[in-house]
Amino acid sequence: MPRRGHGEALLQQRRRRGPARLWVAVVGLVAGTVWLCSSSAGLGLARSSYRVQDVDVTKLWRTADSNGWRASSAPRSYWPPPPNESETNGYLRVRCNGGLNQQRSAICNAVVAARIMNATLVLPELDTNSFWHDESGFLGIYDVPHFIKTLKYDVRIVMSIPEITTNGKTKKLKAHQIRPPRDAPVTWYTAVALEKMKKYGAIYLTPFSHRLAEDIDDPELQRLRCRVNYHALRFKPHIMKTSNEIVNKLRSEGHFMSIHLRFEMDMLAFAGCFDIFTPQEQKILIKYRKENFAEKQLVYRERRLIGKCPLTPEEVGLILRSIGFDNKTRIYLASGDLFGGKRFMKPFKDLFPRLENHNTVGPGKLEENTRGLAGSAVDYMVCLLSDIFIPTYDGPSNFANNLMGHRLYYGFRTTITPNRKSLAPIFMDREEGRTARFEERVRQVMFNTHFGGPHKRIHPESFYTNSWPECFCQTNPRNRADKCPPDNIYEVLESEFQSVEGEEEREEVKASNQTDSTSQIEEAMV
Repeated sequence: MPRRGHGEALLQQRRRRGPARLWVAVVGLVAGTVWLCSSSAGLGLARSSYRVQDVDVTKLWRTADSNGWRASSAPRSYWPPPPNESETNGYLRVRCNGGLNQQRSAICNAVVAARIMNATLVLPELDTNSFWHDESGFLGIYDVPHFIKTLKYDVRIVMSIPEITTNGKTKKLKAHQIRPPRDAPVTWYTAVALEKMKKYGAIYLTPFSHRLAEDIDDPELQRLRCRVNYHALRFKPHIMKTSNEIVNKLRSEGHFMSIHLRFEMDMLAFAGCFDIFTPQEQKILIKYRKENFAEKQLVYRERRLIGKCPLTPEEVGLILRSIGFDNKTRIYLASGDLFGGKRFMKPFKDLFPRLENHNTVGPGKLEENTRGLAGSAVDYMVCLLSDIFIPTYDGPSNFANNLMGHRLYYGFRTTITPNRKSLAPIFMDREEGRTARFEERVRQVMFNTHFGGPHKRIHPESFYTNSWPECFCQTNPRNRADKCPPDNIYEVLESEFQSVEGEEEREEVKASNQTDSTSQIEEAMV
């Protein structure tokens, strides 16, 4: 008999299964406390109310001040195991479209959706061919056994929808295709999607980018997102090996920073920032925009003043110099093909000549593993592990968003986020010859930030950019809900999981014995 929805009915069913003492042991516990940061040195920059002259730029190479917080994303209330084969409400297939960041978010949402519907998740599909022009898919990018094992307390995951037998005939169960609404609420999954799943046995949600609302009024489901994003989604060994080689080579000469330089044709066309380009380049951008985005009247000056134009490479270099970094600073660039090429990169390289990317920093053997989606994955890992990360365009569906959230979770690693809206008038004054106090004005903007420390999430900041406080805890909290867990929570979850697994095996043995008995009776009758 299928389980009822994720709620009281589910809770009552699992309570009847296990001893009461197990329920008591689990309540209030938090599992999987992660403290991956190797340095406990605080930066003291987690607040925006300090003076520019007090900032020691060399301290930016350290992690931000944690204020006693550390990452912890496991359940803090009773968390029953996922449904077994006989209890599942059906199978959930999804197709994750977009770039690496959108796909990771979609995978997280798929796991949460499966949990909400008490469904079995089919390994998510990645739409790599249309965006990246490769066919590596989930199996080619992520460590699948690790993914399934890490989430075994949360959802049941299978490689494909199994075959079913009816009236003695075996056939593959066909998933009913649905286009989910953008940012669909939990109620859409518990009503519309679940109804279709129960009717057809399996549903296929496509496309699945941004198809579950980020704001969910259930911290347990938010923590599940973090478990998927920061624990279960581990890249395949060859990607991790390549990334580690690059990081080790960069770090062999001291600290290094990474920059996501979002100055590619698709972003520039989307933003509508054309005026700085040649007439021929503008034609290319306008054509791309007409073919890929909704028609809209865009005025360059207006777009720039509201912070919608990506920073140019030269502007990034001027920001770094104003902050206090010198031309010996080693920089790893994560980006696609920069639009305008060398003409835009030259001023940046003149300011900071020690620039690297995943094709230049290592020996030639690295290149074969750094193409397409895998190349983006390598960039992701190098940026995650860098001492400082600077995103130059943090918009929706952007590589940098997930990375900023991961660095926050990974020990509050320093992130410097330029405020393009506040910087725009400063750069525009400079272009018009008004250069007085330029660097001081840039510093005042840049030092008014949290630098990767814990901070309240304020709209439109994404949960994937900042999962504080749901996915963090404190050893000595003021709020009881923020208390860090004891160390034995995994033992408790494993015990509950094993009790369900044992019951399922007993049911299978019982069913097998019944079949054997029936066969013996039939043979005797013959």
